[in-house]
Amino acid sequence: MDQSVKPLGVGDAVPDFQITTYEPTTHGFGSFDLAAQKAGGRWSILFFYPADFTFV
Repeated sequence: MDQSVKPLGVGDAVPDFQITTYEPTTHGFGSFDLAAQKAGGRWSILFFYPADFTFV
């Protein structure tokens, strides 16, 4: 882990990021871009659940 990255706390703003996602409706992969969600005025709920749906 990069030592310059500090953990987020409750109420902190999440920095913009892009991630690869699994799209169950198309049975393929897609992407999520937080900046695009914000620009479109859409709300997002972000959570982390380690090992859930992990491809092994």
